[in-house]
Amino acid sequence: MMTRTIWANGTIFDGTGAAPGVADIAIEDGRIVEIGAGLDGDESIDCSGHLITPGLFDCHVHFMADGDFSPNKHLGTPFSMNFYQAAERMKRTLACGITTVREAGGTDLGVKEAQEHGLIAGPRMHLSITILSQTGGHGDNWEVCGAHMPGLMDPHPGRPHNIVDGPDEMRRKVRELIRAGADVIKVCTSGGVLSPRDDPQHPHFMPDELDVLVAEATAAHRFVMAHAQATVGIKNAIRAGIRSIEHGIYLDDEAIQMMLDAGTYLVPTLVAPLGVLEAADRGVDLPPVVLDKARSVVDVHRESIRKAIDAGVKIAMGTDSGVTPHGQNLRELALMADLGMSPAATFESSTRVAAELMGLEGDLGTLEVGKIADAVMFGGTDLDVAELHPRVAKVAQAGVFVDL
Repeated sequence: MMTRTIWANGTIFDGTGAAPGVADIAIEDGRIVEIGAGLDGDESIDCSGHLITPGLFDCHVHFMADGDFSPNKHLGTPFSMNFYQAAERMKRTLACGITTVREAGGTDLGVKEAQEHGLIAGPRMHLSITILSQTGGHGDNWEVCGAHMPGLMDPHPGRPHNIVDGPDEMRRKVRELIRAGADVIKVCTSGGVLSPRDDPQHPHFMPDELDVLVAEATAAHRFVMAHAQATVGIKNAIRAGIRSIEHGIYLDDEAIQMMLDAGTYLVPTLVAPLGVLEAADRGVDLPPVVLDKARSVVDVHRESIRKAIDAGVKIAMGTDSGVTPHGQNLRELALMADLGMSPAATFESSTRVAAELMGLEGDLGTLEVGKIADAVMFGGTDLDVAELHPRVAKVAQAGVFVDL
């Protein structure tokens, strides 16, 4: 017989835009079946004095890294050890209230299926598997000595090679990724910070390459996400119909208007460049060029995201965790609030808006009847996002509280 569980007397932030209010939530078979006052059930959990939100999303994580991305660290790690480390990082992420993620490059299908089959604890996951890059682009780890720096995108049986040039190669590579289990396709339309030989302000890939990418992904019912820091790279991605801009460091007014017109989402990852500088402070061995790039983007990144927030661009929470250690994900909400988002808006960015970005709004992202009962219970009933991590009291997936 199905058990009916009541989460009683919690302050509910449901993610729909409604103001928080005290109510009970009834759960059966992992889904919300009723929300109201004085509900009865087979068992009741008193949530008085707690804020209950939908399970949080992080739309940009890398479980195959953990804030230490130096080549020497990678060289000293046995291949299979990466998967055990990923499992521990996933559990850390879940424990801070992130119940769903978009894995933005590195993790393969086996890790996702291990979580789905209950072998390891972690967030629900959409995979990109790798990061498509042109030769000399953000995902190309070639060094001037002629060697390739080992790292996050090294090919293996579950992770295809990621360098593509020209429309024909792009078409085949997208199909390879879908065959390998990709739920979303990630492409670099500009340079980046951590890569050795590219500039964050330079666009990458030509429009015909991006058009083929989006056409192939769309035919397979997949969205595309673009690592896009350069202004022209951002605009190329929007014109091609790419669903989300990741980072968005060098936005200008025209790019922001293009995003508004196209309905493009922005995943800011404000914590990421800070994470590079923090890694160097911890003693991680990073090339001077990487540190110089990280320092150069922090302020312009913040100003770009501030302008996008003010303009009403759709913001979905993402951290680039892996650049920062996993389990610190909720820092991003405070950084978004610092740039003008209300606390309620940062929570909506981390729940409903993120679910819409990932195409999961039918099941997740809000606390409504019929939805899967993923939720976070925070100590205290306010929406203050300044110090969220210590407030996480319980995390539920499909109505079951996970072991924190």
